[in-house]
Amino acid sequence: MQIPANMTLRQLRYFAEAAELGQFSQAARKLHVSQSVITTAVAQLETSLGLKLFDRMPHGVGLTAEGHRFHQHVRHILDTLQDALSEPMFLANTLPGRVRIGASYTVLGYFLPSLLARFKRSYPQVEVDLVDMDRAAIEQGVGSGDLDFGLCIISNMAEPYVLRRQVLIRSRRQLWLSESHPLLQLPVISPADVEPYPYIMLMVDEGQESAMRYWRSVGREPNVVFRTSSLEALRGMVAYGFGVSILSDMVYRPWSLEGRRIDVRTLTDAVPPMEVGLVWRPDEDLSAPARALHQFLVFACGG
Repeated sequence: MQIPANMTLRQLRYFAEAAELGQFSQAARKLHVSQSVITTAVAQLETSLGLKLFDRMPHGVGLTAEGHRFHQHVRHILDTLQDALSEPMFLANTLPGRVRIGASYTVLGYFLPSLLARFKRSYPQVEVDLVDMDRAAIEQGVGSGDLDFGLCIISNMAEPYVLRRQVLIRSRRQLWLSESHPLLQLPVISPADVEPYPYIMLMVDEGQESAMRYWRSVGREPNVVFRTSSLEALRGMVAYGFGVSILSDMVYRPWSLEGRRIDVRTLTDAVPPMEVGLVWRPDEDLSAPARALHQFLVFACGG
């Protein structure tokens, strides 16, 4: 298929923001344009491609299966362009060396791979030693000097903070539920509305501890019927209507492996976002390769 002559980079940016925020109105506010501009750009894309990219819902929009695939390609295009524009800031293609980093389950699976691929295009001579570790092991490895730095869910860290921290992204947490769930009939959903329904608890990356902090803060108790360390198992259980869960947008996908739809809704009592970030020793200068990766991650995430 040839690229339509009237397709613009601006349309792709508007589409990507709408896809990632789940609402045309939020995308418009972030990009400082009117909502009608976003709506028109998406409609023009759908017409050019001959595809339906979004399902329109009462509380926002969700990507169709075709829209989800298209968004993955668009995100790659926009990221590659950003790297091309920013490359003069870095010592691209010339810096040799090795970086030792630890990363936790969620960071490895849903955040880091595409960023590392982009980094390697700019720094092909830097070798990245990547270790799968939980947050406690990452903090220990960084503190001992075995790791240059770590990437983990830093919103799970407790004060006092021994290591330096820097947030890379804040990912909104929302309620996940099947497309036929009774809660979708409500104009707004509160924790009290969710409490009686079966709840599926994700156990990785301190998921249970994080979830229970929220539930305690609103004076409620989730009706946990199933605990799992598999995000795909949780996705399937939610999609088939066996329970609901509260998880971050970073790990959200609109479809289970079986092809069933998963909807999301924001709760009236705001759930604290998941913060993914860097941790490193405050008393030690990073090596040149580690500093390059550190700076790249901060820049790529808009820090």
